[in-house]
Amino acid sequence: MKAYRLLTADDTSDFCHKVTEALNKGWALYGDPSYAYDAANGTMRCAQAVTKDAEGSYSRDVKLGAL
Repeated sequence: MKAYRLLTADDTSDFCHKVTEALNKGWALYGDPSYAYDAANGTMRCAQAVTKDAEGSYSRDVKLGAL
């Protein structure tokens, strides 16, 4: 199965750690990162898509963060 996640967070080192953790768990970057202003919270937000080949078949019950 091919799994997909969109990692998001405020523009802090926590976002970089989140992406780094995913990469070290076998996820691969997919596309370019995104960066946008969140007017409701007055902060910049980051997003990065990642994919991973995983064992098994897809179902909505799959916990993507646990792969």
